[in-house]
Amino acid sequence: MTIFDIMAVLLGLSAVFGFINHRFLHLPHTIGLVIIALVSSGAVVLMDLALPELGIARTATAVLTQIDFHETVMNGMLSVLLFAGAVHVNFGELAERRWVIGLLATVGLLISTVLVGTAMWLIIAVFGEPIPFIWALVLGALISPTDPVAVLGILKTITIPASLKAKIAGESLFNDGVGVVVFTILLAIAVGGDHGNVGVGDVARLFLVEAGGGAVLGIAAGYLAYIAMRSIDEHNLEVLITLALVLCTYSIALHLHISGPIAVVIAGLFIGNHGARFAMSEKTRNHVFQFWEISDEILNSVLFLLIGLEVLVVSLRPDVVSAALLAIPIVLAARWISVAIPITALKFGGQFSDGAITILTWGGLRGGISVALALSLPDNVYKAPILTITYAVVVFSIIFQGLTMKALVGRFIKE
Repeated sequence: MTIFDIMAVLLGLSAVFGFINHRFLHLPHTIGLVIIALVSSGAVVLMDLALPELGIARTATAVLTQIDFHETVMNGMLSVLLFAGAVHVNFGELAERRWVIGLLATVGLLISTVLVGTAMWLIIAVFGEPIPFIWALVLGALISPTDPVAVLGILKTITIPASLKAKIAGESLFNDGVGVVVFTILLAIAVGGDHGNVGVGDVARLFLVEAGGGAVLGIAAGYLAYIAMRSIDEHNLEVLITLALVLCTYSIALHLHISGPIAVVIAGLFIGNHGARFAMSEKTRNHVFQFWEISDEILNSVLFLLIGLEVLVVSLRPDVVSAALLAIPIVLAARWISVAIPITALKFGGQFSDGAITILTWGGLRGGISVALALSLPDNVYKAPILTITYAVVVFSIIFQGLTMKALVGRFIKE
């Protein structure tokens, strides 16, 4: 199949499944797509068992294997989705809560990585073939970051106080970038354990270059785009400038081996706040924000459709499935601890809504980024169990946490 054929299939299925959900199920759009895609994948498997001579599952799997999920998400969709999310976030509200957001996105993420990695290292050893501790930490690193795409999508469907919404959105935007950096470092150590040594100095340098370099690039690129947009008043061209900003910034980050997610998030915050206020007319603002909202909806649809369909390429060995099911409460418990520690540490100096820890814990959805990172692992004996565990946590997170988030918020916050 050509790239055009694959795009046609994905967009066609997204439209059909989206119509079915809107017309009959009435679920949040992205959650509905995941559920329908999962049901469709299950139907393909059952039909293949009943009529193996047709080779339905083999054909469907062959199509999916032509789609490099990691490349599609991490080096394709992610830049647009992160910018689209960041451009709509109020920077002032983030700045007011910079300490809690910063701690959740760094200290909280590291705590979760260690807790999940340690627990899963023990559980996998009980249910299946044991994996080295460093590879368990790699699993912890790729599953600990909350997914900004999933989180921001859910925030659109519920009403919560602005202060709590800023914490959830800000953490998801920044711990995604930090999480990719931590994952990259731990993976380098894991691979280095087989092919050489990675020293502490190498780790520190990699972190500073990845995170710091991404931040500097985001500021510089955002400012250049801001200068260009301030000097003109042509909404179509300014939309094009923002699109070029996203793609060029992310591409440069990839070639310089610095954090593309951090770069586009910072550029998006700059353009969506300072740029919208001082470089755009009202007409331009409307067009720019509408363009990114539509882009966000389309790519979200395709991404969550892919998440539902990827079940066809996940290993379903009983021992691995058992470990995957246990991973769900473990990840939630680690999330609660990683949220509770920073918030408790800051509680004496800040205002927190009732149930903030519980809402932040349950609202920490995982999504396509975790699956993409799992699929990017080198082919070895550890990849299959890590991918299955990751997929189980992501599907539970999107469907069950996503569908119950509104009810949970309603318990603590009265409109």
